[in-house]
Amino acid sequence: MRHRGNPYTGRSMLPPEMVRELSREEINTLPIRRYEGDVRLIETPEALERAVAEWDAERLVGFDTETRPAFRPGESYPPALAQLATARAVYLLPLLRLDCSSALRGLLGSERTIKAGVGLQDDWRALRKSFAFEEKAAVDLGAVMRRHGLKQSGVRYLTALFLGTRIPKGAKTSNWASPRLSPQQITYAATDAWTCRELYLKFEQLGML
Repeated sequence: MRHRGNPYTGRSMLPPEMVRELSREEINTLPIRRYEGDVRLIETPEALERAVAEWDAERLVGFDTETRPAFRPGESYPPALAQLATARAVYLLPLLRLDCSSALRGLLGSERTIKAGVGLQDDWRALRKSFAFEEKAAVDLGAVMRRHGLKQSGVRYLTALFLGTRIPKGAKTSNWASPRLSPQQITYAATDAWTCRELYLKFEQLGML
């Protein structure tokens, strides 16, 4: 089935066990799971061209961005990293060091490749400050679950509830604009995008899409 724009028009409620509220204590008892597959940090135009050829053939990608945190009022920064998770690898695009606008514009505007993420409207708003695009076949997993009656819809909560695992927060507020990402940052960023793809597949399996 091809997805155009927002493909969710119906409303079906989740089973009771899926709408119960997980406590922080319950979530903290879950096992930590990190992405352990192939991670490709794209640093040259040639590597970006090869990556585009690979992800263009995908039905589904998990999508996320990371931004340098701001700690003072009025302070803000553009997205520093975009993460795309496919069936074969996670691609990390350093947006401040490599012009990825054309590649991302093509992916985000593709109707044949579903882009799954959480809080995608925030990602789109931030990315549009750097380049223009029209997103198609974009699925905000948090918005989908709110339609099904779930009150908490952040990626870590959804991961705990539907995948039974926990995402560590260690690198969340680190400097994503750094010219060299640490191994911890790379794993964190890859895990976020990969988890979004896994969540989409889980929701698909449950018939929630």
